[in-house]
Amino acid sequence: MRIQVDEITSVIKQEISQYTEQLDSAEVGRVISVGDGVSQVYGLGKAMAGEMVEFSNGAIGQVMNLEENSVGVVVLGDYLGIKEGDIVKSTGRLLSVPVGEGMIGRVVDPLGRPLDGKGAIHGENTWPLEFKAPGIAERQPVNQPLQTGIKAIDSMIPIGRGQRELIIGDRKTGKTAIALDTIIKQKDSGVICVYVAIGLKESTVASVVEALREHGAMDYTIVVVAGSSDSAPLQYIAPYSGCAMAEFLMYTQGRHTLCIYDDLSKQAQAYRQLSLLLRRPPGREAYPGDVFYLHSRLLERSCKLAERRAIVPAGQGYKKDGVNGKTYIGVPGKHEAETEVQNHSGHEVAVDPTSGGSLTALPVIETLEGEVSAYIPTNVISITDGQIYLEPDLFFAGIRPAINVGISVSRVGGNAQIKAMKKIAGSLRLDLAAYRELEAFAQLGTELDAATQRQLDRGARMVELLKQGQYKPFDVIDQVISIFAGAKGFIDDLPIPQVEAFEDGLLKYFRNEIPEVREELATKAELTSDLVPKIEAGIKTFKARFTNK
Repeated sequence: MRIQVDEITSVIKQEISQYTEQLDSAEVGRVISVGDGVSQVYGLGKAMAGEMVEFSNGAIGQVMNLEENSVGVVVLGDYLGIKEGDIVKSTGRLLSVPVGEGMIGRVVDPLGRPLDGKGAIHGENTWPLEFKAPGIAERQPVNQPLQTGIKAIDSMIPIGRGQRELIIGDRKTGKTAIALDTIIKQKDSGVICVYVAIGLKESTVASVVEALREHGAMDYTIVVVAGSSDSAPLQYIAPYSGCAMAEFLMYTQGRHTLCIYDDLSKQAQAYRQLSLLLRRPPGREAYPGDVFYLHSRLLERSCKLAERRAIVPAGQGYKKDGVNGKTYIGVPGKHEAETEVQNHSGHEVAVDPTSGGSLTALPVIETLEGEVSAYIPTNVISITDGQIYLEPDLFFAGIRPAINVGISVSRVGGNAQIKAMKKIAGSLRLDLAAYRELEAFAQLGTELDAATQRQLDRGARMVELLKQGQYKPFDVIDQVISIFAGAKGFIDDLPIPQVEAFEDGLLKYFRNEIPEVREELATKAELTSDLVPKIEAGIKTFKARFTNK
């Protein structure tokens, strides 16, 4: 075999031209032990808590315990491919996930890797899983409604953009159904939704994704999945991952976002497993002492950001769109967006288009036998701005959504409602709670006076009116008309089985035959003195036609 001198020369020249004096230095350690998703590593003396590390098999880990001679690392991937003596390299970076517009419409794992078979996700940015929650000065009060499309919630337990509202109840009582209806209702509202599935069966997640796709909701939704077959570390980081994806859109683009964590009970169990394996001391119900902080540092990141106003000399930094006359602002280093411009002492004042966004959280907690006073449920109740409690007895009695209005509450209240809904639904919660007590009393078989009987009759019809099928979110104007008819006594004399048909017909009548009244209500969003008689006249006309059929 002859040596080809020319070939060797060209290879040497190429290597010399590409030679650089840069050294790739990294702190490395070695695995002492590994098992059940947790590894002890010796030699990473400068490692930081929460730092990302890389194992020689390509798996990623996160430092959780800093001990005297070793560090405890949770393995976010295949820990079965790691063995004693393997090299572990520190990265000097906090654990981050890919974020951005490219994630919308995709199903990903907690590390941002695609699970839907649609190819790679081209994310230009990353965002840390752990991010400091905004302070008081950076927030503004929650006063903008986030419509769920569910009559019982929007009327009695309203949710605002930036709020944290807990959905709590036993298994199989409709918690996920409320979350999905809320996502479906956000169509055309500009809200980006993130659904985080923690510890759910893969078949359940597949049916959720299919339901969202059927109703066109995947166009504005990110689904983060840490299934029941995934390791405890992945289930532990999943909510933070989903929160980071929503947070990026809120901070950098001023978008309104909605995060649903389904459910945080399983995340707490995964964290308990990791803590016990890392030999942290157990506390109540074997949970570690910092399990409260686990959920508080996640849910405190939900907020409605304050609007930052920039004062600039007139005409600087702005441009007019000659077609529609709208004014746009280009904030340095950020995207250009339409904004409001006002005159202020000879200067123009503009709202920074990347401010004023919101992150609304709907955490889900599963109770055992209705035990709301257990450790994790009480922790999350104390962190959130209210809770929607779903009762098994109501669910099995056919009242769906099975919301117990006595225990359920929204601490934002009427601030997150349009004025029309606030006025008509003001006493609805108290009336329904009183009806439940009267109903229990009436079962004793005692003689009831006429006023009590009337209250019972109306309560029974209002309960029927608030029933709602899944995947059928109502427009808020339709909800106002429907509840107005019930609260003003128009359905008191209808047989209970006819209430649903009456409601369907009434809403079609307002939409098709007297659209000007509905349009006026939608425009004003308030029950004014001149509008109420028009609505009452419309209901009376329809009722006469309905009862004469």
